[in-house]
Amino acid sequence: MTFNQNVLSQLHGMVPGGISVGDFSMITKTNDLNSKRILDGYIKNGIGKKQENKYYFEDADKLKAAIELIKNGSPIDEIAIALNWKNFEGLVAEMLFSKDFAVIKNLILTKPRMEIDVIGIRLGIAMLIDCKHWKRYSYSTLTSAVKKQIERTKHYVLKTKGAIAVPVIVTLYQDKLDFIDRVPIVPIFQFSSFIDEFYGHLDQMNTIETK
Repeated sequence: MTFNQNVLSQLHGMVPGGISVGDFSMITKTNDLNSKRILDGYIKNGIGKKQENKYYFEDADKLKAAIELIKNGSPIDEIAIALNWKNFEGLVAEMLFSKDFAVIKNLILTKPRMEIDVIGIRLGIAMLIDCKHWKRYSYSTLTSAVKKQIERTKHYVLKTKGAIAVPVIVTLYQDKLDFIDRVPIVPIFQFSSFIDEFYGHLDQMNTIETK
């Protein structure tokens, strides 16, 4: 698929409720000819639907388009900015799936009730991920998020026989991979390489298992 260089505006142009070529052109600041080419390219690749003179997109379509843009060389962190928190979780899940992880999204645990955004399981070890689509955060807010994710991971292990799990935080904005209480704080642009190196660095991480 061929994409215009202004990739963020393309994703912003995928508004719900149907959009015409003219409206898409106005949002993306491209001419009608290029806008129609982009929109028809989405449809050709199974992204969205076209009815009469309008194009219709759902949240899942925006995620599909984002993944295609990344495959075509667009920076992951820039693409992630144009996604909402739900799409951001979907992107994290898709990256795990593409590297042969079994993936569970939005797992609800009970007594007490807790929700885990994304779980990736491979080689008997579960990566429990809290996705933070925050534009701003402080060290204290990250520390609080880490403590909560450790508690979720302990709860998951308690409820899952034989489980070995590692709490992980994936962020939208971060200069580099960091650790708090041996829990990795991973910027989205480094998440792919983090997955590749995950098993080689388990000794550095807060690995939790059934005692």
